Amino acid sequence: MQILGCDFSSSPGRRKPIVIARGRLGPEMRSVQLAELLGFATLDSWGRWLADERHTPWIGGFDMPFGLPRELVETLGWPTDWQACMDHYARLSRAQIREQFKAFCAARPAGRKFAHRATDGPAGSSPSMKWVNPPVAYMLHAGVPLLRAAGVHLPGLQPAPEQTPARVGLEAYPGLLARAVLGRRSYKSDDTARQTPERRQARQELIDALEQGRAGLGLRLELTQAQRRALEDDAKADALDAVLCLLQAGWAACRRQEGDMLYGLPPGRDTLEGWIVTAGALGGASH
Repeated sequence: MQILGCDFSSSPGRRKPIVIARGRLGPEMRSVQLAELLGFATLDSWGRWLADERHTPWIGGFDMPFGLPRELVETLGWPTDWQACMDHYARLSRAQIREQFKAFCAARPAGRKFAHRATDGPAGSSPSMKWVNPPVAYMLHAGVPLLRAAGVHLPGLQPAPEQTPARVGLEAYPGLLARAVLGRRSYKSDDTARQTPERRQARQELIDALEQGRAGLGLRLELTQAQRRALEDDAKADALDAVLCLLQAGWAACRRQEGDMLYGLPPGRDTLEGWIVTAGALGGASH
């Protein structure tokens, strides 16, 4: 089965492209084999690749939020149906998003400025309404419309299709998997001055753990020596983050249908907010 991992940027360019890691589940679904890394310098080129029938079928993990906190949506009076909410959100400009979200935060007490989704706790993720450091609200605004336009099915947010979808997208978060190995140690930086030997050592330890299946997903990462060197040398870790999302997508692919759970997503999750795949589930067996 073909799986994807995507490290996303809402403002990609030549120096900071969107990165897709393509791979496959190995024998008996106990490993993930990395096939190639692809870079996209524009949102349009990324969207066209996703929509290209030649690359299907696939299950992908995407490092961007797929939904907003219910508390935020209800306070702003936006539609609470996910598809209608995303339609409304897509019509806003980034300036309008920032203005409305800043006003929401300004009306709240210190320490509770941002609203959170239920998945943020177990995932340790930033609130999806943040517009800076990191600007995940803009990632949702830029990425989800292109996923929808490409015909990607987003389980738990859209109605179940009548036929098996050719493209399945799941919200992933590489920091969740990295912390399972490194704790709070940093393994990357976009700032050249902070691309230290200590961060390189952390990347090496993280890759070791992924190759040995010690990241808590019950899956081993299979790399060539050249691929491993490329991941170690990438001080920004865009490619490594895409590979972490690839492993999360592989875990979900092993659980396409498991009792009343689809793709490992917990039952009872909020169908407006969405859920980060593997959040609350690290340590499970792969099959």
